[in-house]
Amino acid sequence: MEAALIIFALMLLAIVGLGAYLTVKAVGAAKRGVERTVAQARRSVEDTTLRAKSFGQVGVAGALAQLRLDLRTSMRATQQALAEGAREDASLRESLGLFERLSAHGHELDGELKRLEQEPDRRRTAELLPDLRERAAKIIQAADSLRWAARDRARRFAEDEMSLLSDQIEMESGALRDWSREPVDDLAAAAAEWDAAQSAQSTQSAQSAQSTQSTQSAPGPEPTSTPRPAALNPPAPTVQYPWQQKAPRPESAG
Repeated sequence: MEAALIIFALMLLAIVGLGAYLTVKAVGAAKRGVERTVAQARRSVEDTTLRAKSFGQVGVAGALAQLRLDLRTSMRATQQALAEGAREDASLRESLGLFERLSAHGHELDGELKRLEQEPDRRRTAELLPDLRERAAKIIQAADSLRWAARDRARRFAEDEMSLLSDQIEMESGALRDWSREPVDDLAAAAAEWDAAQSAQSTQSAQSAQSTQSTQSAPGPEPTSTPRPAALNPPAPTVQYPWQQKAPRPESAG
């Protein structure tokens, strides 16, 4: 009874622990989903704001907004292209590692540009713009290079696969064309070959039968005639055995 209670308690604890684990996992997944949605919404709002500033403001504020917008757009497009390509091409994982290092410089520059948007000293900010543009151009150029290299690689693989597929389809189409039409000449040739084989078999059978018949009808060597006994042969002498000879009687001796 005590063993049954212990087993029941252990099973209950296992069920409770499994339920708690699944609950934590579900809550974590839901939390990550919410965070992802919030981050995407925040990025969308920030990009829309930057786009509005770049078109609606002039001077230093508009230049900073345009730099941030170009930097974020290039980095996001490169990240998406590399992530999608790495699912099918494992060699792009090294490119992802390089992009992560580049992203650190991009985030640093974006944060600096964002702080300068709130800087009241526009003259000092204007003096920093050439250096900021140069840094942003280098990062954008590196990101674009990675993105276009990944796209060229994927396009090259797609072209090679399409070329191979086209060759296979051409071979299959040729095979289908050969088998789809009923070649009358081939059928006639097959029939003629069958008739020739049957005729050869019939001829061979007739020749074997004829040879067998000639063998049976051929005269064999005449048997040697045994000499017939003469008609007047003398009879063979009668053999006299000892017990057939009669002893002379005494009276005939005198």
